[in-house]
Amino acid sequence: MKGVLLVNLGSPESPTAKDVKPYLDEFLMDERVIDAPKWLRTILVRGIILQTRPKKSAKAYAKIWWEEGSPLVVISERFSNKLKTQTEMPVALGMRYGTMSIKKALQQLKDKGVDDVLLVPLYPHYAMSSFETVVVKVLEEQKDGFPEMKITTMPAFYKHPEFIKALSESIKDGLEGFDYDHILFSYHGIPERHIRKSDPTSFHCKIDGTCCNVNSVAHNTCYRHQVYDTTEMVKAYLGLKEEQVSSSFQSRLAGDPWLKPYTDYEFERLAKEGKKKLAVITPAFVSDCLETLEEIAMEGKEQFMEAGGVEYKHIPCMNDNDTWVKVMAKWVNDWHATDKLDVVPST
Repeated sequence: MKGVLLVNLGSPESPTAKDVKPYLDEFLMDERVIDAPKWLRTILVRGIILQTRPKKSAKAYAKIWWEEGSPLVVISERFSNKLKTQTEMPVALGMRYGTMSIKKALQQLKDKGVDDVLLVPLYPHYAMSSFETVVVKVLEEQKDGFPEMKITTMPAFYKHPEFIKALSESIKDGLEGFDYDHILFSYHGIPERHIRKSDPTSFHCKIDGTCCNVNSVAHNTCYRHQVYDTTEMVKAYLGLKEEQVSSSFQSRLAGDPWLKPYTDYEFERLAKEGKKKLAVITPAFVSDCLETLEEIAMEGKEQFMEAGGVEYKHIPCMNDNDTWVKVMAKWVNDWHATDKLDVVPST
C-alpha cells in the first residue's frame, strides 16, 4: 500500500528554556546544520551556544506561540489534515527535530499497512541543512526500523509552475490594498561553504553572481540558484518590475560568511534609499514559523521603521491555503496513479 510522509522542521514542545534547550541541541548538533567535526560541534553547541541561547529563543517563541501550540506544527497539521481529504492514501506528518519524530510518523504509516512511501520534505529548495537532512534521516529510520518500506523522495519543487502559481497568487492576495514601493524576497540563509559542499561537480559553484546563470547539473542541489529562480519566476508571473524586487538572506550564525545580501542589512539600505513602503515575503518556508513571524514580521518591521521606513507588511506563507493543498494533492495523487514524479525537471 502507498502512503505519504510529510516532513517539516519541527518545534520545541513549549516556549520555555527547558523545552527549547533539547530542541536546539538536536537541531544544532545535526552535522548538516553545523558541519564541523563532532568534537568541535559539541564544544560550540553544548559548551557555548546552549549556555545562553535557550532563554533568548524561548522569549522569541513566546512572542509568536499560539493557544493551540507552535504555529509551525499547528499549520503543518492543518495542511496534512486537508491533504488527507483529497487523497485515498494514508498521510502522516513528522518533524525533523523534536518529539513529533519521523520515526513515529513512519510507524503510523506502517500500522495502516503502508510499505511504499512518498517522502515530501516541506522545503521548496534544496539545501543540506533542510531538504537533505530530512532525506538522510528518513532513510536512516527506514533502514533501522522499517526495512520493508520503499521510500521515494519528492524533489525540491522551487520552480514547478503549479508551485509558482500558488505562491504568486498567495503573494498577490497578501499585497491587496498595500501600496508598496518595494518587495523583498527574504530566504533563509546558509553558509557559503554549504553551497560548495552540495556542488556535485566540485567546481561550478563560485558564488560570484555568474555561475547561477550558466546551466549546470549543480543547480539541482544549489540553494542559491534555486531561490533566485523562484524570485524570477514569481516576478514574471506577477508582472513586477525589476527595480521593485530584490532578494536577501536571513537567519545566520556568526563566524563564517553566509549568503548575501543579509536581510537585516537590506531593511536599513532600502529605507535609506527611499523605499518607504516595504512588503516582505519568505518563499523558503511553506509554513509560518519563528523565522517568519518573529524575525521578519516583528523584528524586521522594527528595523525597517527605525531606518526611516513608513509602512511595512509581512506577507504570510502559503500555510494551509486551499490552492496550495490542491497542488500537493495533485502531485501525490499523480504519483499514486503512475509511480512517477514530475515536479521539477532535472537541469
